[in-house]
Amino acid sequence: MYKFVSHSEQETKYIARELAQKLNIGDILVLSGDLGTGKTKFTEGFLSFWGLESNVSSPTFTIVNEHKKDNTNIYHLDVYRLSNLGEFYSIGGPEYFSTGICVIEWGELIENILPENYIKISFSKDEFNVNIRHLEFSAYNDRLESILKGLPSCLS
Repeated sequence: MYKFVSHSEQETKYIARELAQKLNIGDILVLSGDLGTGKTKFTEGFLSFWGLESNVSSPTFTIVNEHKKDNTNIYHLDVYRLSNLGEFYSIGGPEYFSTGICVIEWGELIENILPENYIKISFSKDEFNVNIRHLEFSAYNDRLESILKGLPSCLS
């Protein structure tokens, strides 16, 4: 597990951009944490690597926002409102896993059906400073583990 302490939205976006440039089609990010912990800001930073940051909105009601840049599909999913896994299957959810890079907010709700090529990032607020966020990164295969090891030294 790798940890990152973000002191601002800009730092959260920075680490997301750094990670975005290292991922491939088929890779999945699971963003987990309470409301207001920085998941959408992280996604803004992630999409900024492709110049798509102005297109970010939380897909809470649409479940998935699809983005495309330079032959790369990026899927921003929010599975919070799904009542069961059947709903995820009915929207063709698993098909997204192999056709692009997936960023899944509240992804812990579908974690047991994810392939092994994902990174889970748990977001939490600091109890003493409202601007600080704690991000914990865990990789679920060797290639993604090496990507996390190669991120800037701000991860510990």
